[in-house]
Amino acid sequence: MLIKRRDDIVPSEITPRPLFERRREFIKALGAGSIAGALGLGSGAAQAGARLAGIQRGPFGTDEKPTSFKDITTYNNFYEFGTDKYSPAEKAGRMKTQPWAVAVEGLVHKPRTFAIEDVLKLAPLEERIYRLRCVEGWSMVIPWVGFPLEKLLRQVEPLGSAKYVEFWTLYDPKSMPGVRLPVLDWPYVEGLRLDEALHPLTLLAVGLYGEELPNQNGAPLRLVVPWKYGFKGAKSIVRIRLTDKQPETAWMKASPGEYGFYSNVNPEVDHPRWSQATERRIGEFFKRKTLMFNGYGDQVARLYTGMDLRKYF
Repeated sequence: MLIKRRDDIVPSEITPRPLFERRREFIKALGAGSIAGALGLGSGAAQAGARLAGIQRGPFGTDEKPTSFKDITTYNNFYEFGTDKYSPAEKAGRMKTQPWAVAVEGLVHKPRTFAIEDVLKLAPLEERIYRLRCVEGWSMVIPWVGFPLEKLLRQVEPLGSAKYVEFWTLYDPKSMPGVRLPVLDWPYVEGLRLDEALHPLTLLAVGLYGEELPNQNGAPLRLVVPWKYGFKGAKSIVRIRLTDKQPETAWMKASPGEYGFYSNVNPEVDHPRWSQATERRIGEFFKRKTLMFNGYGDQVARLYTGMDLRKYF
């Protein structure tokens, strides 16, 4: 994945210092292969270790304190590996991410299949510290590494008739025990309106905390849309298709009354089974108020001018 050591990125600048110092000590004393066990991380979390080259500071993000590396990589939603928060870190290590290719097709002038190595050449990698708000009521602040999705879509030249973008996640029953159960209609499919996909905040992430993505966080390529609930962030993407019809996404098919297509963070629209007015930031005791559009309203509210956000939830 075009990964090498970087002398000009200091891990302690983006990693909480106690964790960084502990990891450095363990590397010296035990070797990289023992880090996960020493920190209490699952086998998938051990895969986050190779530094990503050429990271720049992105133009967007928050100055809030990032959630710890351990929490980000051990408390996950990735139903392909299990429906609880800890199974992904325990089981995702069996998923193979090399070789990897992403097909970009549909209503485009130049359909193309990109090897992950080619994807990484499309644009300089940026670090963007984004809030993540999950529909269950918890949240994190994650220092993603990636580049705007727009950079990939421009390579295939969308047709004027393209209105939406579908994202398809890997479906592999051999490495993904969760897909053997009828929890969702597999493979997992997500979607955005094209203008949402082309918005500069929308990120294709290949790493976090300056390192390549762990499997349980969606390696090697995942979607990050910071003003939407976390389930909109399709993980381990293998196919992107542009279409003129609104995609029928996985959670909409499973429960359309609970999970709308837009899924914008909106504290005024409750989930049928709980309030969305507050959230619990992982690592904090007290709840905090949920921000409209997850705090990114200044950048994205214009996308929904004139829309009834209770109807189009």
